[in-house]
Amino acid sequence: MVELEKLIRDIPDFPKPGIVFKDITPLLADPKGLAMAIEMLANPFRGRGIELVVGAESRGFIFGIAVAQALSCGFVPVRKPGKLPHRKLAATYDLEYGRDTVEIHADALRPGQKVLMVDDLLATGGTMGACCKLVEELGGQIAGIAVLIELAFLSGAGLLSRYNVHSVIRYD
Repeated sequence: MVELEKLIRDIPDFPKPGIVFKDITPLLADPKGLAMAIEMLANPFRGRGIELVVGAESRGFIFGIAVAQALSCGFVPVRKPGKLPHRKLAATYDLEYGRDTVEIHADALRPGQKVLMVDDLLATGGTMGACCKLVEELGGQIAGIAVLIELAFLSGAGLLSRYNVHSVIRYD
C-alpha cells in the first residue's frame, strides 16, 4: 500500500476549513498505480458471484466501472439528485461536512442480485450507507463494500459493520 499512498496527496482545508482532502488525481494519472488500485479493490471479491458493481457519483464511477470490468459484471451508478432520467429511489444522509441525497434508478437491479459496493473513500459512512439502503430497497444482496481509502478515525466502517468492508488504504 505504501506505493499507492505515495500517489495520494493531502489538500488541507478543502472543501472547507479543517478538512484534509485526499486527492487521488495523481494516482489516477499513474498507469501502474491505477492498475494496482483496481486489482486490490477487485481481488477479494473474485469468484464470489458478483453480478453488479454499484458506485456513487462521482469518484465511485471511476473505480466502480473498472472493478466491474475486472469482475466481468455490470455497473450501476448512484447519482446526485436530478441526474437520472427514469423512475428512481432516493436516500438522504449526513456527510462529514453537511447533508446530501443520492438516487438510483428503480429498475437498476433485480431482487436477489449479488452486488459489490465501490467508492474511492469511506469517511463517516453516510454516502455508502445511503447507497446500501437503496440497493437493499431494490432487493439486492450486498456481498461487500470495497473502498480505496478509509478514514478510520471517522468511524464510517462502524456504521457499515453488518457488511464485509474492504479498504485498500487505511488512515487511522
